[in-house]
Amino acid sequence: MPRKKSHIAPDWWDYTTLEDDLINDASGLTSKNLQELSRPGFKVNLYDTLEDFYLAEALEYISAWRQSTTDNPVGICGPIGPTEQLPLVARLVNELELSLHDCHFWGMDEWYDEQSQREVSIDHPLSFERADRKLCFDRIDPKLAIPEENLHFPSADISSFTQTWETGVRCALMQGGQGEVKHWAFNDPFKREGKWIDSPPPPEEYLKLGTRIVELHPITLSQNARTSGGGNVTMVPQKAITVGPTETWLADKVSIWQAGTHDNPLGQRLTAFMISKGISDSSVPMSLLGKHPNVQFNYFVGGLGECCVKMH
Repeated sequence: MPRKKSHIAPDWWDYTTLEDDLINDASGLTSKNLQELSRPGFKVNLYDTLEDFYLAEALEYISAWRQSTTDNPVGICGPIGPTEQLPLVARLVNELELSLHDCHFWGMDEWYDEQSQREVSIDHPLSFERADRKLCFDRIDPKLAIPEENLHFPSADISSFTQTWETGVRCALMQGGQGEVKHWAFNDPFKREGKWIDSPPPPEEYLKLGTRIVELHPITLSQNARTSGGGNVTMVPQKAITVGPTETWLADKVSIWQAGTHDNPLGQRLTAFMISKGISDSSVPMSLLGKHPNVQFNYFVGGLGECCVKMH
């Protein structure tokens, strides 16, 4: 018996294909309920102010890079959504005079230009590499900076990027946000086609995926237009290059930061509920992180909102 079709994009899998009872159970969670979802391997943190939230996010970079030595280099994999932590990272590095000479950084994802069949140029207004450099790395004192060869940004040359994960550098942290389609990086749900016409890929199939070029769910296009492009969907590329579960499982810790900007009140609750209860479904890719041994969800309380009807 095929599952119900998406309310938003009938040719795709997404969270709207879940059973209503599961969605309703998640929607009723309060902030106190959310914190109670913590279990071994999954921790929920709440922050009362945005200042504390973004400072804590920036400090994760510092804590990870401080572990790096010449003999045992350490890196992190970082996001573009959110971005508010990036200038704080640069300021902390400079104020602490923290040398990053042995440290590494991997970008999580980048837009893909179908016309050139390459990653978008750093001159593209939505370029993630451009944002990382402008908001963080270009602001770090050159005497302290990560060497250029230790900055690894995804490209259409997938093999070159994946090889940077195989050099013996430990990834202490993969940090990210959560999109409206419930992804981390650009690990979106699959299209509803071929052998996945009646049901989404089982978790064990999805978790085999590595860095790849992906076609993006319509929700993802809309979200990125809303958060980064003033609502102009026409400027958002329809494909992207993303790290996959393979790289994610190389990270000692996965830390997800939700300020209420990139996903809505239901979404912020749903994925934590599924991870806590051990419910894995690739129509909600974030739920698959429940199989990682060390995951942390971080919420700004003021961004959690309420799952209720408000007619104004």
